[in-house]
Parts: sequence; C-alpha cells; structure tokens
Amino acid sequence: MSNEIQFNQTLQDWSEVYMRHSFREFKQFMDANGLSPSQVITLFRLSHGGPCGVSEIGTQLGVTNAASSQLIDRLVVLGLIERTEDPSDRRAKQLTITSKGRSVLEQGITARSKWMETLTTQLTPEQRVTVIAALTMLTSCAAKFGEEA
Repeated sequence: MSNEIQFNQTLQDWSEVYMRHSFREFKQFMDANGLSPSQVITLFRLSHGGPCGVSEIGTQLGVTNAASSQLIDRLVVLGLIERTEDPSDRRAKQLTITSKGRSVLEQGITARSKWMETLTTQLTPEQRVTVIAALTMLTSCAAKFGEEA
C-alpha cells in the first residue's frame, strides 16, 4: 500500500471513529435538553454569526419561514434565544442568542468532547506529543486549503 493511500485510509478511519463518538455524545446531549438538530444549528448560527432574521434561519436550514418560526418559538420558550424588533425594520424580527443559549451550547461541546478526555489518558506523554504535532500540521494545512477554495 502506498504512503498516500495508507495516509488517506488512516485519516478516514480516524474521522469515522471521531464522528461516531462525538455525534453519539452530542445526540445524548440534544435528547437530554429536548433539542433538535435544526435547533442546535440555529443556536450555533446565532452564536457564531450574530443576530439575524427568521428568514435567514429558514434559508440556512432549507425550510419555510413558517417552519423556522415554529423552531424559533421553542427556542424562545426555552429562553435560549430572544426575538426582538429589528431596529432597521420594525416589521421584521431579529433573533439573538441568550446567555443561557450560549451556556447550553458550551455544555453540548463539552459533552461531545468528553470521550476524548478518556482517550487521551490511554496515550503516553510521548504519543501525545506526536499526535499534537501531526494534528497541528494537519489543521494548519486544512485551514489554508479552506481559504483557497
């Protein structure tokens, strides 16, 4: 097996293990908090992209404004987002994430990465140094690749 093929296969194997574990942990978190994937995507959008309107959420999720309004209503009732008048257009509503919403997202991220804490205890200090170097290199390369696209 060539080095490139072996590298690609190893990276694919790691990705599958990582995704399976992190999604399982995150799914358990979502279920425990009564959140759907669309609601979590909405929270991440508001957390990372700042305030926006209902239609922008609908467009991002690929759903109608009515469907996004229902999803948003639930997040408002849970106190995870606020819906206020858009200062530039009083007819439109602006959505922002609340501090409680940010806290819930942080809990989800922590839940998703919890298994990695256990994994790292299985590695020797020397192995951790090797993994750090490899992942730093891979992350840097991937970030540059993403900028060029």
